[in-house]
Amino acid sequence: MPATASGHYIAIDPAAGTKQIAVVIDDFGNDQAGTEQMMELPIPFVAAVMPFLPTTKRDAEWAHRLGKEVIVHLPMEPKNGKPNWLGPGAISTRLPDEEIRQRVIAAIEDVPHAVGINNHMGSKATTDERVMRIVLTVCKERNLYFLDSRTAYRSVVGKVAKEIGVRTAENHLFMDDIYTRKHILKQAMKLQKHVREHDSTIVIGHVGPPGEHTSEILKQSIPTLQQLGGQFVPASQLMR
Repeated sequence: MPATASGHYIAIDPAAGTKQIAVVIDDFGNDQAGTEQMMELPIPFVAAVMPFLPTTKRDAEWAHRLGKEVIVHLPMEPKNGKPNWLGPGAISTRLPDEEIRQRVIAAIEDVPHAVGINNHMGSKATTDERVMRIVLTVCKERNLYFLDSRTAYRSVVGKVAKEIGVRTAENHLFMDDIYTRKHILKQAMKLQKHVREHDSTIVIGHVGPPGEHTSEILKQSIPTLQQLGGQFVPASQLMR
């Protein structure tokens, strides 16, 4: 029990602020639904901004001005899905080494104030050791962390990051992988359960089709999560 300057001991609630929660909001950069509502969330969160889109720089500057952490939401090849879902500058497993490297560097340089990267889609690319070694080597050179969104069960991100010496962590829960309000409310309950049972939690939501629902439900969840001992922190604090 800590002592004050006068030598008296003060009681500390052991649950208060002992559980760290990092909220990550993906898909900024294209002026999608819920952008303004997300920016108004009264907690620290990570703005994952896609490169090379109409509001990429506006959204990164906006988030930074509000004191939010900014990362590059790097488009990466999925196992399934349409190529046009990825956006420009995507990282594909078919690309040669140098092209991957140049695309990662260009994406970083297009998103102001970025301190890390996470994958947009990427269920195929994050299982490819060659691709991830290149992406993570650039992270190492630029002193960026890599947050694995965990779109692939067999992701090699953790293994390769450890070998190279890159700070990393992985997502625990998507708030809105299905866009309905009913599903997002269900995920909010799962988030509470994860916070109860773990010392740290990373949760990802999105602007876009679910954005307004997700922002509203996240905002409503803040008091309950804090009552559980949750403290909202930038994702950088949870990197290892």
